Amino acid sequence: MRTLLFALASSLVLTACPDKDKPKPAAAPSSPAPQQVVQQLVPVAPLANAKAFGFTGDGSKVGFVGAKITGKHPGGFKRFDGAVEVVENDLTKSRIRVDLEMGTVFTDSEKLTGHLQSPDFFGVELMPKSRFLSTAIAPQQGNKYLVTGDLTLHGVTKSVSFPAHITMSEAQLDAAADFTINRKDFNIVYPGKPDDLISDDVQITLEIHAKP
Repeated sequence: MRTLLFALASSLVLTACPDKDKPKPAAAPSSPAPQQVVQQLVPVAPLANAKAFGFTGDGSKVGFVGAKITGKHPGGFKRFDGAVEVVENDLTKSRIRVDLEMGTVFTDSEKLTGHLQSPDFFGVELMPKSRFLSTAIAPQQGNKYLVTGDLTLHGVTKSVSFPAHITMSEAQLDAAADFTINRKDFNIVYPGKPDDLISDDVQITLEIHAKP
């Protein structure tokens, strides 16, 4: 009987004690954090047989006015470039391109400028550039045209249309436009403070002075 009890006790001890020589299971590998990818614009091939009138932020203007309950804030972009590619001296066969460097945004408030660069608005670290590329230029009256094109902003591309005045000579092309876009169409949805909500509509102003 004593022998049987001793054997039973030994068995329980061996069962309760872990085997030190037994390999431990390997830890499951942790999933790497998703990498944030900087969004790049695809290069645009030039139109065949077109005369290109180029422009930059030195001499032209891309501006905007944002509004909230307590007031308005004008702003713009310091650096951008683009071209009006004129085919057969006919604007209706031509194309307008504007590429903006979003990190060069400015306003009448240093604090607001910094906020616009943040993920709440433009998210310039991951979306450093925006583009407008026209798809149609339709004549209206005199020097007035209806310009339609794809606006890529904040990683979203939407078709927009707006009236523009365009004049052209052999030495220069001038264009001016004033229109409104809805920022929420481009997934810019920051509401502002509860007592100072931000308007969805943003006024855009273009003044282009381009030369061959």
